[in-house]
Amino acid sequence: MAGIYDFTATSLAGEEVPLKRYEGQVLLIVNTASACGFTPQYKGLEALQRQLGPRGFSVLGFPCNQFGKQEPGDAAEIGEFCSTNYGVSFPMFDKIDVNGGSAHPLYQYLKSEKSGLLGSSIKWNFTKFLVDRSGKVVARHAPTATPEGLTKEIEALL
Repeated sequence: MAGIYDFTATSLAGEEVPLKRYEGQVLLIVNTASACGFTPQYKGLEALQRQLGPRGFSVLGFPCNQFGKQEPGDAAEIGEFCSTNYGVSFPMFDKIDVNGGSAHPLYQYLKSEKSGLLGSSIKWNFTKFLVDRSGKVVARHAPTATPEGLTKEIEALL
């Protein structure tokens, strides 16, 4: 069976990135959007990255336009928005689908590992998956869970 490090994703810059690059790190994988009520969570995600990154942690952001068409931009627009408005330094990837037949294989895997309260489908932007250093998906958090509220859980894995 595939594991988290068997997947690749395309960065906003168009580079194919093997997730094996993040092996041994604690990861918080988040489907993001630039025009969502939860968009200000970018600030908290960036704070986690800056605070915990030196200890072997990384946020991985995956823009998605499947919820209310809240990520309409192309890769350049998404990158500019994240940089200008939130100073995002963590890896951001190209826009993907997280649900349905065209869902990115990584998200198919994440959902199979940790179901939500209402089943496996992602319900909205800023759903968060926490992955430990061995690549095991250890938690799934709803969009309403703030990045700041996950600090202790992440630190316990570091």
